Amino acid sequence: MTAPSISRPAQVSRPALLTRSSLTRRIGRAVGLVVLVLAAMVAFGPLLWTLTTSLREPADSFTNPPVWLPLDPDFSNYAAVFSQVSLGRFFLNSVIVTGLIVGAQIITCTLSGYAFAMVRFPGRGAIFALFLATMMVPVQTTIIPVFVLISRMGLSDSLASLILPAIGSAFGTFLMRQYFLQMPVELGEAARVDGASRFQVFRLIYAPMATPAMATLAILAFTGFWAEFYRPLIFLQSQENFTLPLGLVTLQGTFGTGSISVVLAGVILSMIPSVILFVVAQRRFVEGITAGSFR
Repeated sequence: MTAPSISRPAQVSRPALLTRSSLTRRIGRAVGLVVLVLAAMVAFGPLLWTLTTSLREPADSFTNPPVWLPLDPDFSNYAAVFSQVSLGRFFLNSVIVTGLIVGAQIITCTLSGYAFAMVRFPGRGAIFALFLATMMVPVQTTIIPVFVLISRMGLSDSLASLILPAIGSAFGTFLMRQYFLQMPVELGEAARVDGASRFQVFRLIYAPMATPAMATLAILAFTGFWAEFYRPLIFLQSQENFTLPLGLVTLQGTFGTGSISVVLAGVILSMIPSVILFVVAQRRFVEGITAGSFR
């Protein structure tokens, strides 16, 4: 009597499995690429509209249906920006304010981040937690006390009223601390054994290694304070002290009768320094962001 035959499931060959796996990866990459392209279009759309509107006549800015690319670009709007406002003065004020804030934050945040990461002292965790807690306090809730202090110091309606309250940054301290935590402690301990002071260890060993994080902090601080509008609107009254974002508002006219094309031309001009800085320091920016994300 013969035993009944048992059917076995067909085995899939290894090349077929590899082909199916590679096909899945390709589909996943294609879907990810489509999502990134759509996200880029959404992010780039307003910028493209700003650029094209700055090259149109004001009457052509609100045509329906909208025209994305002007057939006859009008570059006179950019010349009108310089003739209608003191753009050079506004630009210089923004350079002074932003440059000093960025320089001060690089110094203070690098020192405080190094202290929280490498120096052991009582209450270090609690103090750092208080630093992080200040990041959750909106600037609108502290603007009145800061304004009162600035007024009592006699610094109202001056560029110093924008610089002094911003010389430190809780986010910058957090960013630098996370970067210093990636560095080997043994380097500092060996230098201390050789007779170096704690500040020499910071200046000669750890600070040069933290240049990518410093570049990241500089880019983030520059883009934030270069385009800042709220604090200058509160602290500044004289037009000669206006920064670039606040000064560009005067292009609208007293009752908003100014040319929208001229206003957007000023906006495009104000974006040029931020774009140049990011292009120049892009590699350092990426290094600083990725290095602080592993711990």
